[in-house]
Amino acid sequence: MPQTMIEKIISTHAGRTVKAGEIADIVIDARVARDFGGANVVKNLEDNGLSIADSEKTFFTFDCNPGGSDQKYATNQQKCRIYAREHNIQVYDIDTGIGTHAAIDKGLILPGGTFVSTDSHANIMGAIGAFGQGMGDQDIAAAWANGRIWFKVPKSMKVMLRGSMPEGTYAKDVVLRLLQEFGAAGLLGYSAEFYGEAVDAMGLSDRITVASMATEMGGIIALFPPSEDILEEFTAITGKKVAGVYADEDAVYDKTIEISLDDLEPMISRPGHPEDATTVKSEAGRKIDSAFIGSCTNGRFEDMQVAARILKGKKVAPGVVLKIVPATREIWQRCLDEGLIEIFMEAGALVGNAGCAGCAAGQIGQNGPGEVTVSTGNRNFAGKQGKGEVYLASPATVAASAVSGVISSELSMPAKPAVFAAGGGKTETVKKERTSAADKPRVIDGRVWVIDKDNIDTDMIFHNRYLTITNIAEMGQYTFDNLEGWEDFAKKARPGDIVITGGNFGAGSSRQQAVDCFASLGVQAVVARSFGAIYERNAINSGFPIVVSDILESGIESGEDISIDLTAGTITRKKTGETIAAEPFSDIQLEIYRKGGLLNL
Repeated sequence: MPQTMIEKIISTHAGRTVKAGEIADIVIDARVARDFGGANVVKNLEDNGLSIADSEKTFFTFDCNPGGSDQKYATNQQKCRIYAREHNIQVYDIDTGIGTHAAIDKGLILPGGTFVSTDSHANIMGAIGAFGQGMGDQDIAAAWANGRIWFKVPKSMKVMLRGSMPEGTYAKDVVLRLLQEFGAAGLLGYSAEFYGEAVDAMGLSDRITVASMATEMGGIIALFPPSEDILEEFTAITGKKVAGVYADEDAVYDKTIEISLDDLEPMISRPGHPEDATTVKSEAGRKIDSAFIGSCTNGRFEDMQVAARILKGKKVAPGVVLKIVPATREIWQRCLDEGLIEIFMEAGALVGNAGCAGCAAGQIGQNGPGEVTVSTGNRNFAGKQGKGEVYLASPATVAASAVSGVISSELSMPAKPAVFAAGGGKTETVKKERTSAADKPRVIDGRVWVIDKDNIDTDMIFHNRYLTITNIAEMGQYTFDNLEGWEDFAKKARPGDIVITGGNFGAGSSRQQAVDCFASLGVQAVVARSFGAIYERNAINSGFPIVVSDILESGIESGEDISIDLTAGTITRKKTGETIAAEPFSDIQLEIYRKGGLLNL
């Protein structure tokens, strides 16, 4: 049977031939927990009396808060260190940098391999032709304990990037163009394979940039067939010949999309939504307060080189703060050895320890109320990188904007920098704690809350400033407090309620708290047109009912009562007697639900 790349990789690790739509139990080659997720993984293992299947394939990576400057982060890191000592687990500590990059550069994962992490951008491994997946705390705990995890084989899409990138455009411009094309859910549930002339010309850093933002399009993974250069790099790292995995010539794809890059321009995403991408030209001239270069998307040495080329001999505009964070210690050292750090410092930039920086709310890169930032990060959800507004762009555009004081591409920098302008801010409200125990009926009755919005991301559901919370009883009070118009949801919700919403619910991070906060409030279920891939797994694995249905089309309103038959796949509006179709629980979903969670199987 002809197979796509993802089908081949999963087949190899499942020990049998698989196809799209099947659920397979697969061996995981590298199993990783980060600093904020790691403490929850340890808690899950200890609470359930589980041990480690293979410590040589199990790792901690501390990249969210390299300085340990937050007490809760420092506490969680130390919990992980102690657990690692007791179980002979390798810790890539605060001096290492971004865990996914270290895994690539140190050969923890090879082309054709499998990798899971509490990092929702673990699918960055698609850059080397490997399978990577961000997962929640229970998933990772199960993978550590069993060495395997279940996975639904995704459908495959072939994406052809035609033509070549014009002068002044980069891989980040390519992926922002893809976001403009696909939106936040255009790759939902897909493994996308990338081919074409532009792909052939991409080095590892370029492929990492594109692969790291598959999550922002709803994708399971963006896979690149490994080039000979990449295979040679891994051969040098491992000391033995490394081969890639490639799709069969007659592999069958669910879709094939062609995108021309001949007319590509420097791109930028407007604040709040990575998919709200447009040309830099259309946003040029807006005054900025700060700029950030780094993250798993653009923290490679090649990204630093581009920034240094533009900054050399120039100064950051008056009043503008430029923060630069290389992805790993080795990249940082190379920047130092080759004079890039000196260029950054002379330009007036702040250079931080290797790590995730602002994206993880744990190091430099955050912004304040009213602050306008241009960033090379992969997400700019409201509140994700602070209280200000965040644009996403390439290292070239960010460096050019920092020097110009306004949004600018490197091809259109003004002769003189703009004068600094300050912004305003907004306060937040702390929500009252509410908790409730849940039971496991197959038919659920309850009052509904209708939130007719698509692409509600995990920062809107449960903001990243609360990620250090491990006690579910404390989580409910923060539910939706970053979703405009629903900040008081936790005060109004009552045990037994059901949330009904739009498509791609739970897009974004791998945080388990975005599921557990509903259980904390006693909310019985969430019904949506579709769910973000990681969110769907987290909900299923915690035994929390999520139901796929187009019930919004029926005109249902908040306050109505409904009945959901989880096994039959039906929803009944008690007000009208109307029955609406829903996807019934799969066998695995039903089994996990009945057992009360993945770790109880």
